[in-house]
Amino acid sequence: MANLSNLEPQVVWNIFEQMCANPRPSKHEEKVSAWIQQLAKDHNIECKEDKVGNLILRKAATAGMEDRKGVVLQAHMDMVPQKNSDTEHNFITDPIDAYVDGEWVTARGTTLGADNGIGLAASLAVIFSDDIEHGPLEVLVTIDEEAGMTGAFGLEAGWLEGEILLNTDSEDEGEVYMGCAGGIDTTVSFPIEREDTPADHQTFEVSISGLRGGHSGVDIHLGRGNANKLLARFLKEAGRDMGVRLVEINGGSLRNAIPREAFAVISVAPAQREEFKACLEFFAKTIKKELIATEPDFSISLFPVPNEDTVMTQDCQARLIAALNGVFNGVMRMSDEIEGVVETSSNLGVIQSRSKAVHIQCLIRSLADSCRLDAQEMIASVFELAGANVTFSGAYPGWKPDTSSPVMQIMRDVYEKEFGSIPKIMVIHAGLECGLFKTSYPTMDMASFGPTICFPHSPDEKVKIETVGMFWKYLLAILKAIPAK
Repeated sequence: MANLSNLEPQVVWNIFEQMCANPRPSKHEEKVSAWIQQLAKDHNIECKEDKVGNLILRKAATAGMEDRKGVVLQAHMDMVPQKNSDTEHNFITDPIDAYVDGEWVTARGTTLGADNGIGLAASLAVIFSDDIEHGPLEVLVTIDEEAGMTGAFGLEAGWLEGEILLNTDSEDEGEVYMGCAGGIDTTVSFPIEREDTPADHQTFEVSISGLRGGHSGVDIHLGRGNANKLLARFLKEAGRDMGVRLVEINGGSLRNAIPREAFAVISVAPAQREEFKACLEFFAKTIKKELIATEPDFSISLFPVPNEDTVMTQDCQARLIAALNGVFNGVMRMSDEIEGVVETSSNLGVIQSRSKAVHIQCLIRSLADSCRLDAQEMIASVFELAGANVTFSGAYPGWKPDTSSPVMQIMRDVYEKEFGSIPKIMVIHAGLECGLFKTSYPTMDMASFGPTICFPHSPDEKVKIETVGMFWKYLLAILKAIPAK
């Protein structure tokens, strides 16, 4: 790992570098939680753990700031575990191999964890420092934000004392967020019916790779390829006239990441092999032409593999591929109220073949509950017509914008003073925890901001070094500008 602590601001990068050495994939945050608690003990900072695993750190106001409104700095401790297929990495045990690449910090072959590690590092740097002016201060560190918002769901009323919450989980410097989309998980179980593989068939693996992937919220409007959808499209075309038989299909690994890779094991009759290969080559050329601007590294390959004893029945295969090909993916509708913001979207994130069923996961996001419900019905209808069982879970609310928010005015004024321009006040098409915090703390004034992080939820994730310094300067100025109670 490069010595990130040589970067400025050193206090933030030093903590982030230590964080990279403490594995923290969603639902496996024990090591990073223990590390934070030990740091708090070393700095004589009060630290409590709630019943779900969130941490709350508290520090009294600095001299002369005792009358200010209390502030909660908030970040989540988990990160999205994504890696390239040719990278050997165990996210539960291995450190993140971060390094400096010009103006950016990134990681070798894996997600970096700048989402939300930089925000967490900055929050900890504030509360562990002795020379930063602030009023009554709390740092809330939640668990499992990326895989279900378990920490935000479990946060109880009465734990937090502050009147203002600053969420550090945004990813574009110069933008301040005052609202976000809600969402819900879709889980599909498609029963598999099998029969013996035709005796003369040869088995192959079809592999789609090289896609950029990304965050299924903030990147959903960029027109990137979804490996699961592309594979379903190819199988629909290839299976139409060539007697291709499907053994299994797998793609993606997280419902909130645009899938970069997908794989299908298929069997082909000898008389159709050359026609099938020609179909694959034609499909590759078609997709490369369609996605040349967004997916220049798209690749589809064919490899012989050991023959399988069984394949899906023709009826089962036809219903599964039709459903995967037909289900909506991407942007459903743009917002009428906020220019350039996605209102409703869906991501076909995961396909997993198991012995008796194919399991599918989608994540629906929307700024409007009624539109989210409509999207649920659309997606359920497609899969139920194909004979699958569909369930919805983990619904979380959006964060409704408050245009009269006092903290938003502070954020606007401080940014203009520090940087000579007015920040963009935005609503993000992603699931910030603020919407859930509003359930237990309805009167708390909230805003979200952060440094520039590109391609979160993918191995291309990187954070721009210069913007970390700007984010840090902005954060300290905001704390200094918090008004009296």
